[in-house]
Amino acid sequence: MVFDALASGYDLGLLPLEMAVLRQMRRRAFPQVEGRVLEVGVGTGVNLPLYPPTTAVIALDLSAPMLRRALRRTTRARVRAVRADVHRLPFRDGAFDAVTGSLVFCSVAEPERALGEVYRVLRPGGRLLLLEHTRGRGLGAWLTDRLHPLWFAWNGVCHLNRETVRSVRRAGFHLRREETRALGIFRLMEGEK
Repeated sequence: MVFDALASGYDLGLLPLEMAVLRQMRRRAFPQVEGRVLEVGVGTGVNLPLYPPTTAVIALDLSAPMLRRALRRTTRARVRAVRADVHRLPFRDGAFDAVTGSLVFCSVAEPERALGEVYRVLRPGGRLLLLEHTRGRGLGAWLTDRLHPLWFAWNGVCHLNRETVRSVRRAGFHLRREETRALGIFRLMEGEK
């Protein structure tokens, strides 16, 4: 698995984007999440320190090395790791108050199917919060479309020009808020079941 091999250097590789765009967006969004939370594609757990202490987080990832790194993070929330595929979530219907994720749906094989599973495990009125890189707008769309073939040929898993907002809507979510940065490439999406 690609992410098993990337676990040790992932945070360092993402540092320029974190400093330029992502950190600020994360800090505005993730501290507002409460209750029983499922974070899909938790990766190295960069969001975990941001959750409030009243939050119980299931940190889900398919990569065991990524989960091990995530569990080393200092966090105020109660965190439990689960190794599973987002296409087949091992939870009952309506089990979570919120489902979150960051930079995950670019690498999911079937995003609409996975978002359907996310929809299933959210309680009625539950909150979806995603921070993703997507196909941009205008120049951003042109750029992500041009770079995608080379990027995907190199890594074989990450799609630079995914239309994640469309997938979120097709899965049945009502998109309540969308914030974009960097030519619309980075998006913070907040939806509701």
